Amino acid sequence: MITSTLPAPAPTPDPAPDDLRARRESADASATAWALAARAGDADAVDHFVRALHRDVLRYVSHLCGDPQAVDDLAQDTFLRALGSLHRFEGRSSARAWVLSIARRAVVDGFRHAAVRPRRYDGADWQAAVERAQPRGVPGFEDGIELVDLLGALSDERREAFVLTQMLGLSYAEAAVVSGCPVGTVRSRVARARTALMELVV
Repeated sequence: MITSTLPAPAPTPDPAPDDLRARRESADASATAWALAARAGDADAVDHFVRALHRDVLRYVSHLCGDPQAVDDLAQDTFLRALGSLHRFEGRSSARAWVLSIARRAVVDGFRHAAVRPRRYDGADWQAAVERAQPRGVPGFEDGIELVDLLGALSDERREAFVLTQMLGLSYAEAAVVSGCPVGTVRSRVARARTALMELVV
């Protein structure tokens, strides 16, 4: 029997929180620079600006609206609004915080629109139709469903604060700007969301 004399590969360590923070700050600075360049009329910067923030907008909108079919439309609406308002963006906050606050307003407006014109489903068993449409065998799919269920148990305000700070990586100050409330309120909502999630898991 032949045994290998090579050492086992070292496990890759998780990035340190400081590394993650530095990467996030660098990404925020880049997105803000792209936004300011797009504001000045650089057509390539518009594309880079949208690409830099598209994933965060999709994640945020999907957690706020709860309608998977509306997520792409709301994200598109968010960027149309942002590009239309780019002339007012001055870079005092990160472009990400600015765009996520626009996304929040787009979701609220979407709720208002849906309330005025509710959609109806003619099928008898809508839950079965939804379950048949869900992908299966995707790694992490069940965990994602559990997380969505757990987050769904939180109040809207706590879920928003938790998603902004813990999943999208915004600072408490940026989350306060997006949510339109004081920083202390965001901290309180996140702490209460964590407590509620721990109680649900245990």
